[in-house]
Amino acid sequence: MKRRVLLPVLLASAITMTANVPADYVWDSMSHDSSASMPVGGGDIGMNLWAEDGDVLFYISRSGAYDENNTLLKQGRVRLHIPGDGTAPFSQRLKLEEGYCELMVNGSKVTVWADVFRPVIHVEVESPKAVSPELSYESWRYADRPFKKGEGRQNSWKWSSPKNLVTTRDSIKAGEREVTFFHRNPETTVFDVTVTREGLDSVKSQLWNPLAGLISGGRLKGDNLRFTGVSDGVYDGTDFRSWNFTAAKPAKKFDFTISLHNAQTSVDEWQDALESLERSVRLRDDRTKSRGWWRDYWKRSYIASPTDADSVVGRMAQNYTLFRYMLGCNAYGAEPTKFNGGLFTFDPHHVKATETFTPDYRNWGGGTMTAQNQRLVYWPMLKSGDFDMMKPQFDFYNRMLSNAELRSRVYWNHDGACFAEQIELFGLPNMMEYGTKRPAYADPGVEYNAWLEYEWDTVLEFCQMMLESARYAGTDISAYRPLIESSLTFFDEHYRYLASRRGSKSLDGDGKLILFPGSGCETYKMTNNASSTVAALRRVTGDYIGYLKSQGDTAVAKWNTLLGSIPEIPHRYLDGHIMISPAKTWERINNVETPQLYPVWPWRFYGATVSDSSHLDIARNTYLYDPDALRFRSTTGWKQDNIWAACLGLTDEAFELNSQKWANGSHRFPAFFGPGYDWTPDHNWGGSAMIGLQEMLMQTNGDEIHLFPAWPLSRDISFKLHAPANTTVEAELKGGKLTKLVVTPAERAADIVLPTELK
Repeated sequence: MKRRVLLPVLLASAITMTANVPADYVWDSMSHDSSASMPVGGGDIGMNLWAEDGDVLFYISRSGAYDENNTLLKQGRVRLHIPGDGTAPFSQRLKLEEGYCELMVNGSKVTVWADVFRPVIHVEVESPKAVSPELSYESWRYADRPFKKGEGRQNSWKWSSPKNLVTTRDSIKAGEREVTFFHRNPETTVFDVTVTREGLDSVKSQLWNPLAGLISGGRLKGDNLRFTGVSDGVYDGTDFRSWNFTAAKPAKKFDFTISLHNAQTSVDEWQDALESLERSVRLRDDRTKSRGWWRDYWKRSYIASPTDADSVVGRMAQNYTLFRYMLGCNAYGAEPTKFNGGLFTFDPHHVKATETFTPDYRNWGGGTMTAQNQRLVYWPMLKSGDFDMMKPQFDFYNRMLSNAELRSRVYWNHDGACFAEQIELFGLPNMMEYGTKRPAYADPGVEYNAWLEYEWDTVLEFCQMMLESARYAGTDISAYRPLIESSLTFFDEHYRYLASRRGSKSLDGDGKLILFPGSGCETYKMTNNASSTVAALRRVTGDYIGYLKSQGDTAVAKWNTLLGSIPEIPHRYLDGHIMISPAKTWERINNVETPQLYPVWPWRFYGATVSDSSHLDIARNTYLYDPDALRFRSTTGWKQDNIWAACLGLTDEAFELNSQKWANGSHRFPAFFGPGYDWTPDHNWGGSAMIGLQEMLMQTNGDEIHLFPAWPLSRDISFKLHAPANTTVEAELKGGKLTKLVVTPAERAADIVLPTELK
């Protein structure tokens, strides 16, 4: 009951309306500890910023700062004290539109921001009278730190750290006006242990190794600083050493910088590069450019509540905006934004009381990616128009490609890249998840792990994101073609390989691949033709063929052959209902995921905006009647029921689930969700919430752009989102009427499909 409509009057009048910009987010009281911090950042830097007992403090995080154990290290903590009697009003204001934070402390204004285009933090102090601030750089890595029991979960050792394991000390040295700090990895790291445990020593020299000799750190510097000495202290149960400074002379204005640099190089070369970075700083110009980037960022897209009357929609829109801000802080990182905290983790015992570790801690590892979780951070960037921010995630897989291909060649002597689910930044499975007590007969290429064995298909979601970014924005993805092709080739070659060792034929009687043994996420194990894998292969192969043809490449015979060999998505009858089956067969259930709904999203073979209504009935039956789908339903963490409800046009259900997803987190900053199944701030919680809200407001099918396919039309909302073919749609729903609709380019307005009630 929908039709395409064109509303020329709305189109003409809406063009004159002002662009939506996010309001400041403000606190008027100080915080009690780091868990009540505010995220600030830009480029590839994240800071947890808070004021406590009259001091301004912040943790420094930067993408790619891994130690020898594969922990994502914080770069230290900064403490700023401005003298005063504490009677002046306090405020902490996150200036979202321009991406910085402004505090009023003891009558002085403190502005903290990160340069989007170079890894430099700026702190500017302005006071109505001359003051002498005190400044400290604090580090808990001033000496080697032995690991406590359980602390290995912050890196690749996970639950089984060897005896005498330490986080090695940083090098920290103060000068008259600065302090230089860095962590240097030895040449032998957890990478070497992983290679040996996984039987890859024969090709070790060919494997890409990003950890050996990596130096991460920087320098805090200010022209009007004077070093006063070193002191020791304890913060939130962790001892630290402090390098202290005061003003060389009282003044009304101060500014200091923290320049950061990561590189696999010598200390001398690292120092030279750091000094070159410092010389490149131009405070006024850099400030202007960074604030301009943030203003442009908010012009790309938004979701907002046009009225204050609806507190539920207002909260959803506010937290969507705050979470998208957090994603923007790692727009251009060397590594993708981590699902388990991003750049904004804080002292861990505030997340879980028993985790009395250093601020470097996060559960599920620093350089280890759980692909099922990680994908949820990046899917929403398509509709939000943040295509440039997807590059770190794409490059993450592209860098690992040769290592993943070597795995296939060494273990099975066939082509194709085998990417594991719990994967290290160097492309090998996490060594603990690989299995430490493997029987001699175990296939060396398979993780000996009840949850992860044979789960290899998540890479296809990242391949599809690449194809979608080309479809949405015309992104040049030619550099990723070898990755897409190798990922598809693995499934073709490996499952023919396995079948040929069970019998004389490599395909079934219908000429189809036999995807056994496989896995439906971590949940349905030892599957035959898991629906999530089948749908992934069908979608990526088909869309890759379409992409090649769009580029004028007619060499598609290989991929047509593969597409023809992929089995159909399996169905089953249960209690009188036909529904999508988790797989053709499976042997056990091991987790609480619902991969039988993956053909709805992300693979979009079924849904309210897909033409075949019989398919919609099958998918809705799966959502409404599958006993496992019902048993596993939740809005916690990476759960995706909110997305599926929206894609299936179940409006009331979608609104309820998405409003639960967007409830304020348990900490002071409302978008610090979690920990869910992972850690706080839970970024795959925020990512899945973003997707669900976007799908309620806009879905596409071919050229069609469906607006409000699962949004209750009685609730006011406004948005600007991106659609394929370089299209943006800006719309406002108010009082049950469409009060604004701007489609760019204008000719795409003919492809808009509205609910009948809005025609």
